[in-house]
Amino acid sequence: MKKKHIALLTLVSACIVHAENYLMNGGQESTIQYRLTQQVQPAGGVKVLKLSFVVPETFESPTYNQVISNFGLNMNPPPSSRSEEKDRRGNQIIRAEWKNPSGNVDVSMHFTAANRTLLRQLVSSAPFPLTGLPSSMQDYLKSTAQVQSDDMRIRTKAAELTSGVQTEFDAVQRILAWVVDHVRYVTPPEQYDAIYSFQSGKGNCQNYSHLSAALMRVSGIPVRIVNGVTLKEPYTVKTAEGEFTFKMGQGRHSWIEVYFPDLGWVPFDPQQTELFVSNRFIRIEVGIDNNETVNDGMVKWQQSSGASGKPSFQEVIEADFSADRVNLSMEKQNYGPRNMLILPPVQAKFTPVKVVPPPPPQKIPEDRLKQMQYVKKFIFGNLDFPQGANFMDTRGPAEAGAGDEFSMRKNFLVETAEYVTTKMTQYAQVFVLKKPVKLAAVSLALHNFGGSGQVWVDLMKDSGGMPGEVLATSDFLSLSQIRQKQGYDWVDFDFSKSGVILSPGRYWIGLGFTGSPIVNWYYTYGKPVGPVDGTRYKGVYDEAWSGALSYEFNYRVAGLAGE
Repeated sequence: MKKKHIALLTLVSACIVHAENYLMNGGQESTIQYRLTQQVQPAGGVKVLKLSFVVPETFESPTYNQVISNFGLNMNPPPSSRSEEKDRRGNQIIRAEWKNPSGNVDVSMHFTAANRTLLRQLVSSAPFPLTGLPSSMQDYLKSTAQVQSDDMRIRTKAAELTSGVQTEFDAVQRILAWVVDHVRYVTPPEQYDAIYSFQSGKGNCQNYSHLSAALMRVSGIPVRIVNGVTLKEPYTVKTAEGEFTFKMGQGRHSWIEVYFPDLGWVPFDPQQTELFVSNRFIRIEVGIDNNETVNDGMVKWQQSSGASGKPSFQEVIEADFSADRVNLSMEKQNYGPRNMLILPPVQAKFTPVKVVPPPPPQKIPEDRLKQMQYVKKFIFGNLDFPQGANFMDTRGPAEAGAGDEFSMRKNFLVETAEYVTTKMTQYAQVFVLKKPVKLAAVSLALHNFGGSGQVWVDLMKDSGGMPGEVLATSDFLSLSQIRQKQGYDWVDFDFSKSGVILSPGRYWIGLGFTGSPIVNWYYTYGKPVGPVDGTRYKGVYDEAWSGALSYEFNYRVAGLAGE
């Protein structure tokens, strides 16, 4: 019989490298004043405008609790009719209807959320496979158009991942570890279903949720999809190496809850690679997939025959933390997936797998670098981000329904960016080259909000995993040279005059500035390209880059590769 351990992750293969399992302990407790404002401007010919909202409810789980109070919903002008109901999933829905609206409809929702995340040892004796599940769980085992658990590819992969597993928690961890390593965050994806992300290895929060649910449901584990909101308030966790800061964009998000017979529903966020959710989450609506969880934020309308156009829609989410207590620490383990996976301690049977780290890129002597021919075009980086996106456009395209009715659903496009020209904090992003490169330019995904001054990029050596000596500095750009336009776009920083030739290895880029520019640098959730510790920050008066960030800035390195 195997010994009992504090289970972090049961691995599928002894060949997994880059161990990035982190055990997190402690808690967060906050009081949040939440406000959502919407303005809908009906198009010409609209006979009926319909809006629906889901009232967030109090929710308890072994790791995350949410208590909702002081809920209010104000609509101006008052609707022609208003109704409330509970759907089959327990969501409390408010529906409002305006007949022949002649002007803007303004909506304001507010409530207080007392949120707590408590990460202490979980004890689950639920076996795998599960038996004797209540009939109420059957819907959460079904295959759907977005959660294709009956697809043979999903069946085969799930059977492979759970081979030899004895406990439910072990099965869940194996599946989520594979999803974390298989899927890279992009927004917006071409499709939102499980098979799309299974085949392409790409997706947003909906894809992560649907793929995880598909693999678990076919394994007999009930999973429901949760829609809610994430808040941009960062939080910092203590580690042996320094501080690790987590931050999400403020907007719509999708995650999952997994049913354990002895624990109840337990939330996990596959896209954030966490086997829990932080108290920066507001839980709103649940269902079997994101085709079902559409009532919160749904816009419907009927228009006269021959009329065209659609309502314009703007939404703003605000959250003030009137109280916020964070006491979290995490410790890196010597086994785990290639990408970061964070979880509380769990008592279960498992066999730790020895990790074989990959060899670092081999440096090439300088004289040999100079003798090489640099002729092949080279582009590398974290390249995928929603260029030019309007983040105020929080609804998808108009969809035709029965008769003369149309609808627009909420989307999950969230602005994720850091204000990187503050005078008190500096930021740096690592990139790792596997071949020699003659550097021509470094591009950053930026948005110029105004101000004045100049910006540039410093190229730095790696010094023990941190930014080190400056190797070269790009040409300076005045803020007037960066066009002010919608969304984020590449801004090119020229290094062609520097003559820098880079050997394989780790290098750092940082945005420098002078004056008072207001510039944001876009980032992607997780670490789609680089190592977990590859995004750093420090105070301007500090010497050590001891702060790490959970995301990866979008960057592009261009030049010529050596042969």
